[in-house]
Amino acid sequence: MSAPAGTDPALLRWRNAVLAIFAASGFAFANWAARVPNVRDILGASTREMGILILGIAIGAILGLVASSHVIAHFGATASIRGFLVATAGGLAAVGLIAEVAPGFWLLFAALVVLGAGNSIVDVAMNLSGAANERRIGKTLMPLFHALFSLGTMLGAGFGALTEQVGVPIGAHLGLVGLTLVVLAFYACRHLRPAEEPASEEDGKAGWRTRLAAWTDVRVLLIGLIVLGMAFTEGTANDWLSLSMVDGYGLSNPGGATVFAVFVTAMTAGRLCGGAVLDRFGRIPVLAGTALLAFAGLLLVIIGPTAPVAIAGVVLWGLGASLGFPVGMSAAADDPVKATANVAAVATIGYVAFLIGPPLIGLLGEEVGLRNAFFVVLVLVAVALLCSPAAREPKRRS
Repeated sequence: MSAPAGTDPALLRWRNAVLAIFAASGFAFANWAARVPNVRDILGASTREMGILILGIAIGAILGLVASSHVIAHFGATASIRGFLVATAGGLAAVGLIAEVAPGFWLLFAALVVLGAGNSIVDVAMNLSGAANERRIGKTLMPLFHALFSLGTMLGAGFGALTEQVGVPIGAHLGLVGLTLVVLAFYACRHLRPAEEPASEEDGKAGWRTRLAAWTDVRVLLIGLIVLGMAFTEGTANDWLSLSMVDGYGLSNPGGATVFAVFVTAMTAGRLCGGAVLDRFGRIPVLAGTALLAFAGLLLVIIGPTAPVAIAGVVLWGLGASLGFPVGMSAAADDPVKATANVAAVATIGYVAFLIGPPLIGLLGEEVGLRNAFFVVLVLVAVALLCSPAAREPKRRS
């Protein structure tokens, strides 16, 4: 994590704080994802019912993303990160408490809405803060920030698998993760700096018009489709990979959680190497290459004859899913003045994957099995591949 010589130490502290926030966000979500089979067993829910339950996260995420640019414009990125990390922690702890003490489908659904809304606003705000820090330091950092998100996800998946293996109650598990998240929110945010560029509008009405104008920018919409396809690819693994390995390949619940950890480990490796790969080859070839890897990996998971073959596919799937989201966020933030609105718009389009994905995969999985339901994901990977030219760096556009 070197920086150019003479870099202001305050900028380095800001960078490190953003790294910690990305890692914490991934860690929190992965602990929930690793306990999905446990929640299914507690509720005695079908695949279709679990798809509806997980939809709560998506609904919360969409609500948060729709509001995110306006929330951040009003409170600032730093205050938004701090406040909504606490909200995320509360939703996560509530999920564990409800599942353990008074398991109820709609109570869990409501807690997941809170979790999704808090996490989505943090997502936009931390990407905005990371992009601003990257510009101020003058070094490519966005893949590293997202690598830390994946590292947090990997650690969270491993921790979740461990708690499942040793029988830690889900309430104690998710409550501890929530408390840790609150502590980090207040500590890390002390080192953040304002991420927003000075507003050019003279009044609040113009500010609203500027933020909404992102939805008429063709390039922003195409970048959003890239992120939609790759977020669907990543989100399908988050929501359904562990369960598909349990039901489709006969693994135990801890085994399913461990395969999910394999996925996020591969994705983390892809993001750690992503900066150098992007600098050498550019966004478009990298997006195309990773989309092809994701396609191949998904096919192995769907049609693989044995669990080891499927796990090899999971590795390719993780590598292929690694750079779509961070490249999309970087492309959306190319214009620093419009970065808040553009990042929020692209993230909102991308999070549609989390809205339509869980129920779609769940409904199809109920009829044809989860592995066959994953064919839908291949179509969206192809869409991301076709839209990849929209992410070209401004300096390379003719």
